[in-house]
Amino acid sequence: MPYFINKKKERIRYKSIKGKVPGIIFIHGLNSDMSGQKALSIERFARKNKLSFIRFECRGHGKSDGKFEDFTISDWKKDLLDIIDNIAKGPQILVGSSMGGWLMFLAAKARPSRVTGMVGLAAAPDYIDDFYNNLPVKKRKELNNKGFIKYSSYGFSYLVKKKYILNGRENKILNKEFKWNKPLILIQGLKDNVVKPNLPEKIIKKIKGNQIQIKLLKNSDHRLSKPFDLKVINEAVDSILKN
Repeated sequence: MPYFINKKKERIRYKSIKGKVPGIIFIHGLNSDMSGQKALSIERFARKNKLSFIRFECRGHGKSDGKFEDFTISDWKKDLLDIIDNIAKGPQILVGSSMGGWLMFLAAKARPSRVTGMVGLAAAPDYIDDFYNNLPVKKRKELNNKGFIKYSSYGFSYLVKKKYILNGRENKILNKEFKWNKPLILIQGLKDNVVKPNLPEKIIKKIKGNQIQIKLLKNSDHRLSKPFDLKVINEAVDSILKN
C-alpha cells in the first residue's frame, strides 16, 4: 500500500480507490487501524457504487510511522487534513469511528468547503476529560509527576503522556456552539461500554443544524461491526449521497 510522506518526512499509510465524488474517507479509532470490518465494509460499498474512497492510519497506528505515545490529537488531526489536502479530490463524506469521530469534527471545522457530510460511529469528541477523570488517583499523580503512565484498555497496553491530555483539552469542540448545516448522522450502540450512549444527545446540543440524525442500535456495542451494524453504516452513507 502507498504512503503519504508529510513535511516531517514521516510516512502515513493509506489506501485509495478512484471513483465518483463525493468521496468517502474512513477515520479509525484510538489504537485501531484501517483494516477493521467497518473500513472494509465501507470500501466494498464504495467499490459497488463506483465512489472514491480512502482509508488511512494516523501516525503511531498500524503501519504508519512513529510510536503511539509520541503523538496527540493535533498530530492526528494534521494527518487527516494531509489526506484531505493531498490525496482526496473534491468534496468528501467523513466517517469517523470513536476517536476518529473527534478528528472528523475537527477536520470539518478546518475544511468546511471540502466536507459535504459526516457519519459518526460511536463518535467520541472531547473524550480526554472523561479519560483523565476516570483514572485512579494514583495514576493521575503518576502522570503529573512522571509525565507519563502505562495504561491498559480494550485489550491494549500503551503509554500515555501528559502532553496527550493537555493537547486534547486544547482541541475540544463541544465547549462552544458549532454550526453545521450539512448532513450529520451519529450511530451509537446502546451496549457500548466505552462511549456512553447519551453522548450523541450532548453532541447535538452543541452542533446546530437541521440535517442531524441519531441512530441508536439496541443490541450493538462499541465496535459496531456486526452485519446489521455495517448495513446501518452503509445506509447512512448512502442517505448522505442521495441528500
